[in-house]
Amino acid sequence: MDSAIEIGSERPAEANEVQQPAVGAAEGGLRVTASAVQRIRAILAKEGIPLAEGGLRLGVKGGGCSGLSYAMAFDATPRERDNIFEFDGVRVFIDPKSFVYLKGLTLDYEETLMRQGFNFINPNSTRSCGCGSSFSV
Repeated sequence: MDSAIEIGSERPAEANEVQQPAVGAAEGGLRVTASAVQRIRAILAKEGIPLAEGGLRLGVKGGGCSGLSYAMAFDATPRERDNIFEFDGVRVFIDPKSFVYLKGLTLDYEETLMRQGFNFINPNSTRSCGCGSSFSV
């Protein structure tokens, strides 16, 4: 199995698709689905990063076809000014500048025969590119 992580963006729900419930919505509007929490936990374990100390870092950077791209990494510790959210023992770190664009975001993870990766469902996004890795607000 390939260990690469695909970073996608909004994906329209199929009419017959069952939406996965979020593990919880953190105060401030971030949501993470149960499948995303499970995958994050597995990657942190594989990277040797303890849940109590590290977590997933989400961010936004300039670039891509639509102007902004999602950034994702695994960090051993949060930074001083990070917004820190916890979902079923898994922590998510977002820097203050990125949080402006990610507030209200739902992070999902899907694993199907056709696709495997994280999906960013961002209510702030007004447009995304065809490849699904960049957006604009």
